[in-house]
Amino acid sequence: MQFLGISWVEWFGYLAMAAVLLSFIMKSVTKLRIVNSFGCLLFVFYGFVLQPISKPIIITNTAILLINFYYLFKK
Repeated sequence: MQFLGISWVEWFGYLAMAAVLLSFIMKSVTKLRIVNSFGCLLFVFYGFVLQPISKPIIITNTAILLINFYYLFKK
């Protein structure tokens, strides 16, 4: 399935990229981490749907996601 000659997988990658970029315009660090976590989660999924799967994308974004969760939920 394509839209404007671009596959849905590539569009998904652009969505993940936009979420991560959007996170960096947040003034609040908490909001930044929440939006960035969403972008990282999208990138992890993107890494799995690429053929062949992209381990560097999956590993890097999983690590960033875990770091974000650590700082969001630490007491």
